[in-house]
Amino acid sequence: MNATFLMRFKAFMLDYLLIFAYLVVLVIINVFLFPSIQVFFNESLVVAQFTGFLMVTLPVSLYFVISDSVLGGQSFGKRRMRIKVVNEKEEPLRVLHAICRTALKFLPWELSHYLVYRLIFLGEAEVPFNYYVIGGIIYALMLAYILTSIFTKKKKSLYDIVVKTHVVKLRS
Repeated sequence: MNATFLMRFKAFMLDYLLIFAYLVVLVIINVFLFPSIQVFFNESLVVAQFTGFLMVTLPVSLYFVISDSVLGGQSFGKRRMRIKVVNEKEEPLRVLHAICRTALKFLPWELSHYLVYRLIFLGEAEVPFNYYVIGGIIYALMLAYILTSIFTKKKKSLYDIVVKTHVVKLRS
């Protein structure tokens, strides 16, 4: 049986508590322990983007790749909600499959980072039209992800449809 949108949302919020704790640790490290790291966010747009990716996106993505694949079985939130990501044969995801799913799942998040860095470096200059387009794509993807996981018959998000995975309830 497929997991409901509410079950998936609760699982993600539980996982987000771990992500938030990680972000708090990052802030403490960057502000109090090693403030010299902040220079990487001020020098160039490319360096700032890459540093942000290495410090935030990559570790969070690895958490989901490992926990949603055959390596981990379930993320913390999914384990608590008793749901699991599986392929079309109801088998745990291979690592490459989990990488593809995670990359699509976090595409709006990474596009948001891309846009924010550019807006910060833009300063007082006029916002280019393509930045509005990127913002629109971000919101369109988020809306599509949410609506497909609510309204599709099997409660599959758009990224699950594309990579042919689904989230199922575990049997008692």
